[in-house]
Amino acid sequence: MPLTQDQLWTRNDEFTISTNKDYLDVEAIYQFLNKESYWANGIAKELVQAAITHSSLCYGIYEGNPSIGQAKQVGFARVVSDFVRFSWLGDVFVLPEYRGKGLSKWLMSIIVEHRHLKGTSFTLATNDAHSLYAQFGFQPLGQMEKRMARPLNWDEVYRGYNLTRNQE
Repeated sequence: MPLTQDQLWTRNDEFTISTNKDYLDVEAIYQFLNKESYWANGIAKELVQAAITHSSLCYGIYEGNPSIGQAKQVGFARVVSDFVRFSWLGDVFVLPEYRGKGLSKWLMSIIVEHRHLKGTSFTLATNDAHSLYAQFGFQPLGQMEKRMARPLNWDEVYRGYNLTRNQE
């Protein structure tokens, strides 16, 4: 099985999760990230599209089944991975009106059980969902003195895509 073969999961309550990027509603993802997220607020639509294109796996949560007809995208997550040693999880969301239905837990259970992600070192950043991710084996980082990161520089990212950043 190819590492990124499109997969589809359904629940009895008419919700579906798919890794088929063709089903993604980029406009809905953009609207959430640009207007409602704390981590990518103000992001350009072109950068959302680039992030989706270059991510190893993207998971869409849908009300309905996009493989057989119209379905509304109600959640999203993306993974960047080498499928051996590391994975990074980002841009995870469920639209506010769909929260409380177990969709985040269902999504996380599917992501962490992917046969080529299951054993990798998986990282993420969150301001407010520590208890959700802890249920799936995520822990605070240890040995912080050995870890380093280069900070995100939005100006350089926008420049790299020949875009102008709207700073409010």
